[in-house]
Amino acid sequence: MAFEQELKTKSAYIEDLLKEYMPKEEGYQNTIFKAMNYSLSAGGKRLRPILTLEASKIVGGNEKDAIPFAMAIEMIHTYSLIHDDLPAMDNDDFRRGKPTNHKVFGDGMATLAGDALLNYAFEIMLRESIGKKNPDIRLKAIYEIARGAGIYGMIGGQVVDIESEDKAIEKEKLDFIHMNKTAAMIVGCMRAGAIIGYASEEDLQNITRYAKNIGLAFQIVDDILDIVGDTKILGKPVGSDLENHKSTYPALIGLDESRKVARNLIEEAKDSIKKLSGDTSFLEGLADYIISRDH
Repeated sequence: MAFEQELKTKSAYIEDLLKEYMPKEEGYQNTIFKAMNYSLSAGGKRLRPILTLEASKIVGGNEKDAIPFAMAIEMIHTYSLIHDDLPAMDNDDFRRGKPTNHKVFGDGMATLAGDALLNYAFEIMLRESIGKKNPDIRLKAIYEIARGAGIYGMIGGQVVDIESEDKAIEKEKLDFIHMNKTAAMIVGCMRAGAIIGYASEEDLQNITRYAKNIGLAFQIVDDILDIVGDTKILGKPVGSDLENHKSTYPALIGLDESRKVARNLIEEAKDSIKKLSGDTSFLEGLADYIISRDH
């Protein structure tokens, strides 16, 4: 319970920060700002920005330096959800208990809102890096986020995910989908935060292992919840993976074995993060939370 309260406190902090970074709804193009802010303010766990700040803090960095990167990663994540929900992708009507962006603003504006959030994320990171000391450090952080979101990360995973619908695929390919579609963004945001915090190479490697493991475990738990979860708790329909004929861990190896794999990944993640000298209690608690969550 103490961890969940701490998570809520950190999530509320991210919500307050996001409000400062959201574009003002004004001008001839105000509809795009409304569409962007609609999805940005829809809630969620805010794990990626929290992890960005935690990664910076745990290696002894100044958390404030990582804030623009944390805001950017949440905008990139939100853009990906808007596009995922579109009729051409997963065709979902609800996200976080609210009508999806295209249901409110239409397919065209929702597509543009996703594009706008992706672009605005890079505007923020670059704007907050110009004129700062050690620009190479900030460029490296931007690169990590860009790679995690791009063709060698999230988009690469999405491509293989789409191409694998209605097909029986091997575990190696499913691992590729999960590791890129979900884990790559978590790896990118944590590496970015750690780099901004001037992490040593050893600390960076341990943070990377932690991020990969919780990222993959997170997606496996998502696969499980899509079968056994509660729509009211999840805020989105369950069974969409089955409906869209997607390969998942439970479909490939069964529910019990999927839970076992996720638990092993979480234990490995905790072992990696304990090697750091900073206070690892929150990140260890987060790992346990991921395996036990119901939404």
